[in-house]
Order: sequence, then structure tokens, then C-alpha cells
Amino acid sequence: MKIASDARHAYGYDDLPGLMSLMTGDEKHGPAATSTLDVLWVLYDRVLRVTPERQDDPARDRFLLSKGHGPMAYYAVLAAKGFVPVDWLPGFGSYDSPLGHHPDRLLVPGAEIGSGSLGHGLPIAVGSALGLRAQGLHDPAVWVLIGDAELDEGSNHEAIAFAGPAGLERLHTVVVDNSSASHSRPGGITARFEAAGWSAVSVDGRDHDALYAAFTVAHPGRPHVVVARVEPKNA
Repeated sequence: MKIASDARHAYGYDDLPGLMSLMTGDEKHGPAATSTLDVLWVLYDRVLRVTPERQDDPARDRFLLSKGHGPMAYYAVLAAKGFVPVDWLPGFGSYDSPLGHHPDRLLVPGAEIGSGSLGHGLPIAVGSALGLRAQGLHDPAVWVLIGDAELDEGSNHEAIAFAGPAGLERLHTVVVDNSSASHSRPGGITARFEAAGWSAVSVDGRDHDALYAAFTVAHPGRPHVVVARVEPKNA
């Protein structure tokens, strides 16, 4: 697929594989990237109230990528939506490229956090939602994307346990479940969140209409989690 480098080009979902193909090199973490592709597209195309022109607007929605390894899908979506130039993609992971193997919020336009050790994104999202509420900013939504393997980290369970009783209604979590977690949970992932007072939905992570419906479920007074099931990582 030939991808134009003109930032004015209108990109759609069908362009994303071509955009991702521009990013080459080692350590791409391909399965980690492709597992998030549909979730990212539906969020940026239909849900998140943020644009390149509004990326510094205090009233914008915040999206935090905690599952930061293998960010090719994230960079492809940011390029498709005009946050970063398409011309940056071929340099992915190179010494002088702003597009590293983990996003850097100081280098990547539109990135709210820098990722690294798994398990930090959800606690940061909880803090972001608390901070917005403390400032009287009740309209912006905070979204965080985590992988199911991150739920092996205790920091996430502390965040889950806090957010429900705190009534962080503007907090939204998407768990991309590609069967990477080392420790199973009786009742599944949704049961863990529900036990802490969250609204929880589990859907096919490749079905765009199902994802959109799950992302837009009303959940007054409670944080909301969507578990997006995709094919197992090692399938």
C-alpha cells in the first residue's frame, strides 16, 4: 500500500496497516502493537474529544497509553489523526527519532504520559481524574489503555480498589486481553473491577461497533472498564 506523506491526507482505518508497515527494525513487539489497533482507532475516531489543535486545551479528554511497549499502532493512529507527521514513521526506534520504543510525552505530540515499567498507567490515570476533579474540571474524560498482563502488578489493584469507592466517574480503563497474564482470576477480569465498585463490560476487541457501544455505556457515579478480548498473543 502506498501511503502519502501529506499531513492533509485523510486517513481511515484501512490505511493503518500501511502506516504501520512504514515502521521497521528490531524490537517492534508486533503482537503487542496489533492487539491494540482496533481499540485505539475507535477511541480516536469516535470517542475521544481531543484533536491536534486541542492537545493543550484543559477541557480535552486525556488518553494514557500504559501498554507502551510495541507502540506502532499508537503512532499509526496519531499519524492518521494528524498529531504526528507521517514522515516520522519510517524512523521509528532510530537514534534521532522522536518515536521511541516507548512513547515519550516530551517528544510525541498528543502523548499524555511516557511509558516504561508496566503497571504505572492506571495509577497515573487515577491521579489525573482526581486532579481534574479537584480543579473543578468535571467534563474531561480520562482514558487509560492497559494490557491484561499489567494486572499482575499490585499497583494496578491498589488503583482499582481506590477508584471505585472514590466515585471517579470520569475515569475509563480499557484492558486489552490477549491472554498474556501469568495469574488467572476466578470470574475473569471484569469480576475484579466489579468487586471494587466499577462499571464493567467485556467485548470482542476487534468489533468496532461493540467497542463503541461499550465505551459509551452510561456509568453514573462509577469508573468504567472495558475488557477488549483479542486473539491470544502466542496463537
